[in-house]
Amino acid sequence: MTAPSVVVLDYGSGNVHSAAKALEAAGARVQLTADRRSAEEADGLFVPGVGSFSAVMSALRSVRGGEIIDRRLAGGRSVLGVCVGMQVLFEHGTEGGAATAGLGEWPGEVELLEAEVVPHIGWNGVQAPSESVLFDGLRDERFYFVHSYAARSWNLEAHGPFAAPRVTWADHGGRFVAAVENGPLAATQFHPEKSGPAGIRLLRNWLGTLTG
Repeated sequence: MTAPSVVVLDYGSGNVHSAAKALEAAGARVQLTADRRSAEEADGLFVPGVGSFSAVMSALRSVRGGEIIDRRLAGGRSVLGVCVGMQVLFEHGTEGGAATAGLGEWPGEVELLEAEVVPHIGWNGVQAPSESVLFDGLRDERFYFVHSYAARSWNLEAHGPFAAPRVTWADHGGRFVAAVENGPLAATQFHPEKSGPAGIRLLRNWLGTLTG
């Protein structure tokens, strides 16, 4: 079988080279680019994000990243957001004390973690639903987190014929969303590319959902 093609959206934010290496290790053919056509036509789109919510949103706008994501999702084509690349999928972020508009793919707000120690840096377990595809074979694994903000609630339910989103949770001073699987749109708050063999397995699970 031909390896699935994945574009890592290279818009100036995120550890794109480690992401590319991890995806290649998981079995993908990887291209680092912000070229719109390539990003829209690949089997999968990986959206990294490191830094502040507002800075990532500004960088995404510079390459019309929101439009690329919208067009892919409208055609049922897979997108995986990671870390701040997950956070910007929500309606708003409050980093820096002011609300910044996100991409609005999901309702809700990204807020400061309610924990004695922030940022949350290191390995943590997650609570994935039994029907999760991303976490198949990974129920007892730990993943690497580096963040101070997260979505602390989930507000989107299933409507009509659509399946309910599969939401995975983690805890650091309180519960927060660690991952979401919502049709063609998926995301993780942790870094699979920094999570060793478990992260590679998760990426391989995601690649297995891609269609050409």
